[in-house]
Amino acid sequence: MIGFLKFVKKETLHILRDSRTMLIALLMPVVQILLFGFAISTEVNNVNVAVVVPKWDEQIRQSINKLSSNPYITYKGAIAEHEIDRNLRSGRVDAIVVFAHDFDRLMTQWKQNGNGNAAMQFIMDASNTNTAQAGAGYLNNILAGELMQSNSLVETHMLFNPQMKSAFNFVPGIMGMIFILICAMLTSVAIVREKETGTMDVLLVSPVRPLTIILAKMTPYFILSCINLTTILLLARFVLGIPMSGNLSSIIVVSLVYLLLSLSLGLLISTIAKQQIVALLISAAVMIMPIVMLSGMMFPVENMPAVLKPVSAIVPARWYIDAMRKLLIQGASFGLILKDFLILVGMTLALLAIALKNFKDKLE
Repeated sequence: MIGFLKFVKKETLHILRDSRTMLIALLMPVVQILLFGFAISTEVNNVNVAVVVPKWDEQIRQSINKLSSNPYITYKGAIAEHEIDRNLRSGRVDAIVVFAHDFDRLMTQWKQNGNGNAAMQFIMDASNTNTAQAGAGYLNNILAGELMQSNSLVETHMLFNPQMKSAFNFVPGIMGMIFILICAMLTSVAIVREKETGTMDVLLVSPVRPLTIILAKMTPYFILSCINLTTILLLARFVLGIPMSGNLSSIIVVSLVYLLLSLSLGLLISTIAKQQIVALLISAAVMIMPIVMLSGMMFPVENMPAVLKPVSAIVPARWYIDAMRKLLIQGASFGLILKDFLILVGMTLALLAIALKNFKDKLE
């Protein structure tokens, strides 16, 4: 029994000295319970809404006051009718309420007779089906109120995804996850495996320059990811019916930048990890969980607490998924995804510089 207790003590001290194991064992459950129980919510509670008002009157002002004071709505102000398309494609708003020119008279008619022409139009960005469905329900509750039993009081238009197919929402997110997994995880594991087997040391003492070695190891995964990109785009267009109404060259350019970013991340992980299992654990902790939870792939970024929104901003997949949704579904121009593109380029350059510096330090 004494020998057994000594052995238990020895193993306990071994685990306590392993800071990475302690971090994963103690911190990961805390992070997961906080994310699932507090931060991550499928409820839509921040719908960005703008209005188009042909003619202002007291009834419209009261309706807008209801909108702006509702906790589930973020009121973005009044816009002109010709600005509707640009506001929706840019992602500035999720929905636009267009009031009829004779809104006051039509609402009075509906209250007295229970029928009449449509007094409002709800124009929804249906590229995100969850936000579109929830937003339409909120607007009906707020503006139609007791008149909701009639379907003709409000005309609802679902733009970009009129059939409300869930694939339109998830395909960009799946693309963001697949490329990270293939490029970053497999690249990091491959390089660490070379270190474990000792072949990396043999390569480094050869006449071949270290940078050439790294590029040679990253190139096959880049080519594999390009093949996956082609396959996914073909399946999305011809099997899932994604419109891909944006410029194809813009889709490819943004995707190639994201692939380079993922490869740079894999190289950085390989300079940190000394074992393949460690590389896998770091990859899972650093990439899979944030992509699923903080990128907007499944849970709206707008619903997250203020403290987590800056954290989601450093997740590369967030910007790639946002750009792909605009390009594939909304048919946005490159100018409308320029912010996402520049952020991805900046992240790529930063990760590549840090990874190459760490790799050189390891050699020295």
